[in-house]
Amino acid sequence: MTVAVVTDSTAYLPEDVVERHGIEVVPLHVIVGGRDHVEGRDVTAEQVADALRHYTIVTTSRPTPQVFAETYQRLADEGATAIVSIHLSSQMSGTIEAARLAATDAPVPVEVIDSETIGMAMGYAVVAAAEAAAQGDSVDAAAVVAAARARLESSSVLFYVDTLEHLRRGGRIGAASALLGSALAIKPILAVRGGRITPVEKVRTSSRAIARIVAMAVERVRAGGLVVDIAVHHLDAKARAEQIATELHRAVPGSPHVVIVELGAVVGAHVGPGTVAIALSPRPGEPLPDPAEVPAP
Repeated sequence: MTVAVVTDSTAYLPEDVVERHGIEVVPLHVIVGGRDHVEGRDVTAEQVADALRHYTIVTTSRPTPQVFAETYQRLADEGATAIVSIHLSSQMSGTIEAARLAATDAPVPVEVIDSETIGMAMGYAVVAAAEAAAQGDSVDAAAVVAAARARLESSSVLFYVDTLEHLRRGGRIGAASALLGSALAIKPILAVRGGRITPVEKVRTSSRAIARIVAMAVERVRAGGLVVDIAVHHLDAKARAEQIATELHRAVPGSPHVVIVELGAVVGAHVGPGTVAIALSPRPGEPLPDPAEVPAP
């Protein structure tokens, strides 16, 4: 059996990772000032950030079922006997619905997984699925699905936005709408929980918000007791992202490598410039090192 792994562009997996693991990425679309663009191909996050600053209307759209159908057909033609298709939360996009519609008529069995998250919290699960699929002909789709779900179950995303306005415009604000009345006086810390964006805390300054999401991430890692893969996302906030990555590397047990991945056009359109996020993906079965066994810096 050959199991192919599919995801969408909002996983924001680095290009070299996609190529190395043979992952198929189906892009979402972003419409800037009435012009349709394909994420990752003909529009950049910088262009979207600039458009948002100048109050240009920016919207997004899912891939069509036809695009998924063509992708599944091509993978089957190339030798896949099963497909595992992992996508961003159904609470945030209709992408998963399009994938499921295409899966019903696919030439091989397709397991569609709602990640209930986004960004590298999903991306790490996609990589885990691809690594499981690469183990050999004896691996079946169930093992690949299990590898993805094991990562997704304990993954988390914490993020900070400079303003809730972009989330409000895009209709993605969910329970965080309760913060809108005091939006000018607070800096919100948000999380993705159960596939939805929810408020966690509110502080008075951006510097406090950055410090708080770092502290919360470290607390989650320690409480979980597992080695984690960590990514810091940002939109037009590279300095903030680098600061967070440095602090996480120093504070998280085991001093893990922290990757910095800029958010793409689609998610960027909903969160706005200045956004930073921390994606945590614990590794099942890999306990954190005993502090007593870690050499002093």
